[in-house]
Amino acid sequence: MKLSTRGRYGIRLLIDLAEHMDEPHVSLASVAERQAISARYLEQVAVILRRSGYIRSVKGASGGYTLARRPESIVVGDALRDLEGDMLLVDPLRPGETESALRRCIRRSVYDRLNERVAGVIDRITLASMIGTVDPDESYMYFI
Repeated sequence: MKLSTRGRYGIRLLIDLAEHMDEPHVSLASVAERQAISARYLEQVAVILRRSGYIRSVKGASGGYTLARRPESIVVGDALRDLEGDMLLVDPLRPGETESALRRCIRRSVYDRLNERVAGVIDRITLASMIGTVDPDESYMYFI
């Protein structure tokens, strides 16, 4: 499994907005500059995050974006799924599809366990824990 730029940039956008929550709104141009990301591509990512309810836009000449929810309530795994789709290593069986004993063994002993571990990690991380706004012992201590 490899995250696309959409997923990576989307998380960086969310983190940047969380770190600038004291501002009424943040322009995508300023985020793009700070994060060294294409502003055009960031606009496309922002549309997905806005539709998913993570950010909201402020219209007008001096408009921009802000988080729509508190950083403690934004789980990285949920945001990645909205940006990337499912976070599975391999596609699950389709309805009516059968698998050999060998394929079932590999799926259960490797793929299913990896999927559970990936989900276990990304579903425990919130934006707040990444920017150090919660218990310091639980923080990943990310600072710009």
